[in-house]
Amino acid sequence: MRKSFVNNPKPILAAVIRERTPRDAIAEIKNYAIHGAKGADLHLSCLDKQYQNIESIGQIVNQSPLPILGLNYNQNPDWSVFETSEEERVALLMMAIDAGAAGVDIQGYTYDRFSHKAFREEFSHLDYSFIKNKPREVVVDPKIIEKQCDLIEQIHFKGAEVLLSNHLLIPMKTDELVELCLFLEQRKPDMIKIVASSETDEDMLECFKSMLTIKKEIKTPVTLFCNGATGPLTRIINPMLGGCLVFTSDGFNARSNFTQLDLQTIKQVLDGVEKLTL
Repeated sequence: MRKSFVNNPKPILAAVIRERTPRDAIAEIKNYAIHGAKGADLHLSCLDKQYQNIESIGQIVNQSPLPILGLNYNQNPDWSVFETSEEERVALLMMAIDAGAAGVDIQGYTYDRFSHKAFREEFSHLDYSFIKNKPREVVVDPKIIEKQCDLIEQIHFKGAEVLLSNHLLIPMKTDELVELCLFLEQRKPDMIKIVASSETDEDMLECFKSMLTIKKEIKTPVTLFCNGATGPLTRIINPMLGGCLVFTSDGFNARSNFTQLDLQTIKQVLDGVEKLTL
């Protein structure tokens, strides 16, 4: 029976897995589970090519105590990036679903690689507040949106879940983020992830305000946090304000994202806050 990633108590402490072999991935997931993680983000592209198949991914899924969300960011374990067609990138995600994964991360630029790096200028005239600063990974092309909706529908038909992720990497105002979430929600994902930018204390406070407002106005679970100079606190505070996901490292190594939180530390923080509010 397929596990659910979404139907965990929020915020979900997510293990980030960037291993090359099924055995290494399984070992990492088991350690994360012991230390309190409730779900695993499996970076499929980090698996060696010989393991990028249903049998090997299924081995990880079947031996994992945690529900698995498959990701494909076209990254190697050392963070170098390689190119494939969007059809090839999506095919690996679908392979994870066929192997039994709880769900997959569908990036906002899916089927529109140009939008991964820059907003498409031909759509800058559209009357959406979130377009003003031309965020990357935000697709407003109706043809691309239709393809994404069809993909999400296929995934749901197979009984799996979808995280729709968008790495804007610019500061955003609360009204812009709320409108963006409402716009993305129309594609019917099960969760939405937004990574903005925070370079000043004012940006950070705006992100806190945005998370509180999103919690009230958006039905779909949303995780919102920022990169940038004042971004780290948004990864800690926003899960307390209604964010649905926390991406963690169980200790750090050369494959880790150093901006992510240490699992055991953030678990202690969240558990402590919960006790204080009882």
